[in-house]
Amino acid sequence: MKKKTNMKQIAYILLLLVGFSATAQQKKWTLKQCVDYALENNISVRQSLLDQQIAEQDLVSAKGNFLPSLNASASQNWNFGSFIDQNGSRISRDSRGNGFGLNTGVTLFNGFRNTNIQKQAQLGIERSKIQLDVLKNNISLNVVNAYLNILFNREAVKQAQEQVVISQKSLDQVQALVDAGTRASADLLVSKSQLASDNERLVNANNNVVLALLNLSQLLQLPSEGFDIQDVNINLTEAVLAYNNTNEILSYALDNRPEIKGAQLNIDNAELNYQIARSAYYPTLSFGLGASTSYQHLQGQDDVLPIVTGFDATSGEAIIELQKNGFAEQIENNLGYNIGFSLNVPIFNGFKTDASVKRAEISKEQIVLALEQEKQTLTANVEQAFADAKAALIQYEASKLSLESQELAFKNEQDKYDLGVSTSFQLEQVRNRLINAQSSFLNAKYNYVFKTKVLDFYLDKPITQ
Repeated sequence: MKKKTNMKQIAYILLLLVGFSATAQQKKWTLKQCVDYALENNISVRQSLLDQQIAEQDLVSAKGNFLPSLNASASQNWNFGSFIDQNGSRISRDSRGNGFGLNTGVTLFNGFRNTNIQKQAQLGIERSKIQLDVLKNNISLNVVNAYLNILFNREAVKQAQEQVVISQKSLDQVQALVDAGTRASADLLVSKSQLASDNERLVNANNNVVLALLNLSQLLQLPSEGFDIQDVNINLTEAVLAYNNTNEILSYALDNRPEIKGAQLNIDNAELNYQIARSAYYPTLSFGLGASTSYQHLQGQDDVLPIVTGFDATSGEAIIELQKNGFAEQIENNLGYNIGFSLNVPIFNGFKTDASVKRAEISKEQIVLALEQEKQTLTANVEQAFADAKAALIQYEASKLSLESQELAFKNEQDKYDLGVSTSFQLEQVRNRLINAQSSFLNAKYNYVFKTKVLDFYLDKPITQ
């Protein structure tokens, strides 16, 4: 009975696992889910988060510069032959000894170096956050592009499937007419050739969908098997640009884009580097406090200390008493303390400080130029994105008119063919132009959608909607 129950439990678990696996494979990812997953799991993003944690530890270290240091020391020494003992006497025999110390110290002033290092560490945290924002923005844009590419290729598949259906229907009609003797067999060859061409186009379109899905799954760092996205019907009822020029976009981007903020923080960081370099011109004032003690043992001799307790009245010789002078007694008796200030005034160090300050100054000028370059690059990118979006809109409108015209031309040619005043070859030529117009329109539509997403990207608007 127990064995039967266990088999039921195993079967239940297997069913759950199979169901879970099927659910995982049937999941269709939305655009927002793809972007959110990429931002949470991308290796580069996780590395950037670790960089931010390192920057936070740099701040902890910088704050620690203001705290006093505390160090303990211990030593074991062996002396052979002649040496000076703890009392300053010359001893000519072997010995061993220990030394112990405890020291603390704090820097009171070093030209504001510690203050500037702390400010620099705080800037480091802000810079790491901005670098993370830049990385996330780029990943989001790449994911949106990959997602739209899948949708584009799926629409291309639908178009190819429709053409295969039309070609098959046309072939069946021609076959019937040829069999009836009202059409030449040459028309049948034309129809078969067109069907083969349309089938090849359908195979290529399906392959493109597979490759597009593979590209997105790799971008998300997910297994490609079973990966799929949710279909989105992109119907552009009205295609218009929300902006007449780049003024609004540039005004926002130059003030808010993380690339610009990062370049501005680099200038602040360079200024702090300059101030840190200049701190070497100033004197350094430190305060220290310490305690030390020692123990010494003469080899082959007991740890005793001769003490003069008086003098013999008759001989006048000193009365000496040997007192115990072991480890504990010496440690207590030799304990001493020290306290003091230390002032270090730089006078000349081979022009090293001068060179360091000059390098920091030149570096600051370079970074100021880097900010200007970043602004120019951003301006050029925004202007290019606006021009691309404007051109994409014009292309979309033109391809839409072309498609409408080719649809009408195909309908007219189909009517002529049905009346027998047009050949299969002429009909297929018109249909091929229609297929090309459909392909151009599809390209133009998705190109326009993505280009408008790029404009939203520079305005920090959501690009997943």
